[in-house]
Amino acid sequence: MVPRPVSRLFTGRSELLCRIKNAFQADRNMQTEEQKRLVIVGMGGQGKSEVCLKAASIMREDFWGVFWVDVGRREMAKNGFIAVAKALGSSAESIAESLHALASTKRRWLLILDNADDPDFDYKDYIPSGSNGAVMMTSRVQQCEWYSTIKHETLDGLDLEPCTQLLLKTAKIGETLWSLHEQQAQDIVHLLGSHTLALIQAGAYIAEGYCRLDQYPKKYQQQRKRLLKHFPNQEQSRYRNVYATFEASAEVLTGESGQDALDLLAILSMVHSNVLPLQVFEDAWRGSKRALKIDSAKTDKVDALGQWHVSELPGLLGGQGDEWDDYCLMVAISRLASLSLVTRHRSDDFDGLSMHSLAHTWAKDRLSKGQQQQAWTSAGCVLALSREQSKTWQVYEKELRPHVQSYLSPRIRDIFSYGPQTMMLPIILKCGWALHTMREDARLESLLEDIYQTLQITPLEPSRAHLPIWNLAGSNQVNMGHSRRAVALLEHVVKVQETTLAETHPNRLASQHTLASAYRANGQTKEAVALLEHVVKVQETTLAETHPNRLASQHTLASAYRANGQTKEAVALLEHVVKVHKTTLAETHPHRLASQHELAIVYKAEGQEQRAIELLEQVVTVKIRVYRADHPSRRVSERVLARWRQFRK
Repeated sequence: MVPRPVSRLFTGRSELLCRIKNAFQADRNMQTEEQKRLVIVGMGGQGKSEVCLKAASIMREDFWGVFWVDVGRREMAKNGFIAVAKALGSSAESIAESLHALASTKRRWLLILDNADDPDFDYKDYIPSGSNGAVMMTSRVQQCEWYSTIKHETLDGLDLEPCTQLLLKTAKIGETLWSLHEQQAQDIVHLLGSHTLALIQAGAYIAEGYCRLDQYPKKYQQQRKRLLKHFPNQEQSRYRNVYATFEASAEVLTGESGQDALDLLAILSMVHSNVLPLQVFEDAWRGSKRALKIDSAKTDKVDALGQWHVSELPGLLGGQGDEWDDYCLMVAISRLASLSLVTRHRSDDFDGLSMHSLAHTWAKDRLSKGQQQQAWTSAGCVLALSREQSKTWQVYEKELRPHVQSYLSPRIRDIFSYGPQTMMLPIILKCGWALHTMREDARLESLLEDIYQTLQITPLEPSRAHLPIWNLAGSNQVNMGHSRRAVALLEHVVKVQETTLAETHPNRLASQHTLASAYRANGQTKEAVALLEHVVKVQETTLAETHPNRLASQHTLASAYRANGQTKEAVALLEHVVKVHKTTLAETHPHRLASQHELAIVYKAEGQEQRAIELLEQVVTVKIRVYRADHPSRRVSERVLARWRQFRK
C-alpha cells in the first residue's frame, strides 16, 4: 500500500538506507515490548518521502504488510487509515478503529506516516499500539524527533557526487557526456545549496530546452523566482516546486507568535544566509534604550539614531520593559527552527541562526516590494542600534561581515525611498562604520560615492551639515592611501568641531585622532605627534586607564613617536598598552593584535630583533586563525614577518 514506485531519479542515500534497514532488523527475533519507530526530519523538498519509498522497497520482504498514510491534512489522514483498515479486512470507519485493527494484526507490519508537518498537532494519535509493527514518520518539524524510539535521522542535502548525478539525469544528459559537464553541474549544485527538489526543477528546466546547463547560473540570477517555481511534468513532488514547499511551512505560522516568527524571517532575509549571532538582537534592544534618550528629530546630527529607529524594531524584541526579555524572540526562533526554515547553532559561548540558501531566497521573494522595504528598515535598525554595543561587533566581526555586505546590496537612491531620508541616512552611516572597522575599504569608498551622488554633495566642498559623513570619508581615505585628501577633509571636520564641541568631547577627540593618523600617513610626523600628545593628555584626565579610546590614542602616538625617531618613548608607551590589553581583551581582539604588531615593529627599530620576531610570530599565528587571507591587517603582518625572516638568512 505505497502511493507510487520509487522515482527513477533516486540516487545516493546508501548509508542512510543501510542504517534504516539495520535499525529495523536489529533484535528482530527477540521478544520486545517497545515498538520501533524512526522519524526522518528535514526541510521540505530534500527527499524524505523518497527515502521512505526506497526503504520500504528494500525491506519489503521483512514485513507482511507495508502501509502508507499521508498525514499532511486531517481528512487525508482519516481516508488513509480507513483504506489501511479495509486492506486488513476491517470495516473501521474512524482513525481510532483503524489503528485498533492494525494493532490487532499478529503479523509484522510497517506503517509510514508521511508529511507530519503540523507543529501544533500530537501525532501520537496516529501511532498504533503494540510491538508487532514498526513506524516510520517524515516531518519538517524538528520536535517530531521525540516520537522516535530509535535514533532519528536528519535529512540534509545529498553529497556533491549524487547531487551532480541527479542534476545530469534530470537534465537528460547522456551518462557518456557527464564528465564533460561535471564542473558546470557542480556549479549549479553549489548555487542551489544541494537542495534535492531544486536540482530536479533545474534539470527539468534544462531538459525542456529553456537553457543549456552552462547558462543556468546566469538565468537563475536574472529570474530565480520563475526558475524556483518551475516544475517538471513528470516526477512531481507533493508541493510541485521549491517555493511551494517552503510556503507550506509558513502557512502554519498563525497567531501572535506566528507573526513574530514571520517578522524574524523577514529580517533574516535582508541579511546573509550565514550564521547571524543572536547577540545583535539584545544589543539592539540595549541600543534602543540609549537612543530613546536622544530625539533624532530635534538634533542636527545626520547620523543620530532616535525614537523613529526604535519604533521600527520588530515587536518580538519586547521594547517596553526595563530589562531584556528574550521570550518572544526565542519563541519565534523555536517556531522557525521547528519547521526547518532556520537552523540554530548553539555552543557554550555562541548562539546564532542560519538559513539554507534557497529558504533564504524564498523568504525574501515571498515579500511584496513594500514588505521588503519595511523588512530592510527593521533589519537596518537592528544592525545600527546594536552597533552601540561595540564588543559584539569586535568579537563576531568574521560572522557579521557577510551580513553587512548583503544588507547594503540595494542602491542608496532606492534605500532613501524606503523611508524619510533623514532617518535612513543614520542606518547607512552606522553600517558604513562597520565596513570601516572590518577594513572593507573599497566597499566603503563605493558606498560613500553613492551617498555623495544621491545627496548631491562633494568632499571637495564639505558642507558643515554633513560632518559625520566627512568624518567617515576621511577615515576611509586614510585606509585607501589618499592621505592628502584625508588631511584636507579631516582638518575641516576638526576645525568645525573646535567651535561646536567641548575640548573633552569624545567625537572631537576621535576626529583629532583620525586627523593625526592622516598626518602620519601623509608624512607630517611632527603635526601627528603634537596633535596626539594633546589627545592623550586630555583622555588621561577624562578616561579610565583601560578605556579603549585612550589605549587606541596611546597606540597611535607610539607609532608616531617611532616615525619621529623617538624609539624609547614608543617602546615604553606600547609596552604599557599591550600590558593593559592582555588583562582586558581576548588574544584574538583586533586592538590587542594591532598593539602587539606595533610593539614588534618598535622592538625591531630599537635593535631587539629576536624579541620582535617572536612577538610578530605570535601575532601572525592568531591572525591566520581569525582573519581571512586577504584581510589587510593579516597581510601586513605576514609580509613584515616574511621580510624579517628573509633578512636573517
